Amino acid sequence: MKLSVKPFGDSSAHLYKFVNKNGMELTVTDIGAAITSILVPSAKGLLDVALGYDSFEGYKMCKSFYGVTVGRIANRVGGASFMLDGVRIQMDKNEGKNALHGGSEPYSNRMWAADALGESVTFRLRSPDGDQGLPGAADIAVTYSLADDDSIAIRYHAVADRATVFNLTNHCYFNLDGHDAGSVADHYLWLDCDRFVAIDGEFIPTGELSPVNGTPMDFTRPKQIGRDLDVSFGQLELGNGYDHNYVISGPSLESPCARAWSLESGVEMSVRTDLPGVQFYGGNNMGLDSGGGKGGARYARRGGFCLETQFFPDSPNNPGFPSAVFAAGKPFDSTTVYSFSQR
Repeated sequence: MKLSVKPFGDSSAHLYKFVNKNGMELTVTDIGAAITSILVPSAKGLLDVALGYDSFEGYKMCKSFYGVTVGRIANRVGGASFMLDGVRIQMDKNEGKNALHGGSEPYSNRMWAADALGESVTFRLRSPDGDQGLPGAADIAVTYSLADDDSIAIRYHAVADRATVFNLTNHCYFNLDGHDAGSVADHYLWLDCDRFVAIDGEFIPTGELSPVNGTPMDFTRPKQIGRDLDVSFGQLELGNGYDHNYVISGPSLESPCARAWSLESGVEMSVRTDLPGVQFYGGNNMGLDSGGGKGGARYARRGGFCLETQFFPDSPNNPGFPSAVFAAGKPFDSTTVYSFSQR
């Protein structure tokens, strides 16, 4: 395994590039603790399957969260508030009356401290008490590593000095034909999930865990992402497509909860996690950023998809959901692994 470090343009940030024995490359940066590129072997040679930017400024101003770490609470919190230990917690509102991915001061736009240790890079962030309206001074770490079996491990660790909520994830957008290849509608997807978190018109969970069987939400048998997008179905209409958290049947680092592949490139990706949910986002609102992507690419609507492992959205307001509340001094530790292969 080779690790190299270089400045990210003229900024204070750096790019950390891993290369494994197969020639696969992973590059991450300390702005947003972000994945900037993933080059995987394919029939066409090395393909960059992660959407992103060429510049520090792109990540600093990014509104689509390409490849970044999001938190302290990923996804949405209804009313940007919740009760914790009998106290009403008011978060920063940045999506109407709700909070999304940490509000208007997200972790994704911040500089993280970096420690490059042999075969891994750890990014660290100190989040003060009251940050994003949340209680507790928190120390947060995200560690990236690339293995010789072409798998990327992301390890999260966070602990606070007061009871708080942790729901950290990575928001990488994937296109297995190459980051600038256009629509992912023809990609195939399988999810080991027989239920999903139903949403209302503001993308806030209703509290219902709905069965996928017999609906366009069903990926328990592999199908193309775009196959059912035009089917008349309330949840697809509310989400403007797929933007839903799926309930993983058996979270495990030993077996995948998701697989996606492209017949064109032959690249397959699998996802393993110890978290209870995975947000499948089909890139419905892509193309709204004013800036271009890497190499001048203009990422069109549904030009990438996300599989974000996490606790369920709005979990602090839904006592029936797995709890993302952590007592003072109790660490949040989680691992997600993205593995790549050639079909």
